[in-house]
Amino acid sequence: MAYVITEPCIGTKDNSCVEVCPVDCIHPTPDEGGYEAAEMLFIDPDECIDCDACVEACPVDAIFAEDSVPAEWAHYIDRNAAYYRQGR
Repeated sequence: MAYVITEPCIGTKDNSCVEVCPVDCIHPTPDEGGYEAAEMLFIDPDECIDCDACVEACPVDAIFAEDSVPAEWAHYIDRNAAYYRQGR
């Protein structure tokens, strides 16, 4: 089970989660192309090790375990995965 970034991240893109991720699975980062154009950050579901570090670091409470994403934000589960399927 991976963690998922949801709606509160839109327009915020606080990089606290990126800084604490031990496996570098949150993108885009500020030094990557496409960062400015991206409206939010995404967690790679195949790389996430479920360590919970990003949840604690997120200042806007946008990150949830996949099985705990609020129903109104469930579509963000696929949106995070789709970001990586499209090759970022």
